Amino acid sequence: MGVLRVEKEVPSAVAPSRLFKALNDSHNLLPKIAPQTIKSIDILQGDGGVGTVKLLKFAGGGDYQQTKQRIDAFDEANLTGKYTTYEGDGILKLAEKSEYDIKIVDSGNGGSIFKFVAEIHVNDDKLVNEAYIKESEEQGLGLFKLLDAYLLANPNLYA
Repeated sequence: MGVLRVEKEVPSAVAPSRLFKALNDSHNLLPKIAPQTIKSIDILQGDGGVGTVKLLKFAGGGDYQQTKQRIDAFDEANLTGKYTTYEGDGILKLAEKSEYDIKIVDSGNGGSIFKFVAEIHVNDDKLVNEAYIKESEEQGLGLFKLLDAYLLANPNLYA
């Protein structure tokens, strides 16, 4: 078993605190703004804080049907969080779990920079190729861009 690590920084025109609040409310927001990708996000246990487990169901068939996500850390003061995805399909058919560390920082121009590190704990390094990881990365980036555009179009949301 190995660990594949992906690091990204994505700029946003949305203020850090608004972006963090929106990401924390993704179970309500993402199915609404991206129904072609996210069918539903249900809270299976918890209140949205540390220890909360969510079931994400994806729309459109394909390799991704559903996965569970657990919130491992949540720090609203420092705009950081950590979560783990597990028991799913898509890339999780080839991995035990994926762990994500996120941080949102002020960009200095009224917006923010969304920083994340993903560590995918793969069962067999040879089964997960660059194309598969790139596809997963692009899907996540696409959702982030939809979220960013929605917040820009609705400036009072999460203000």
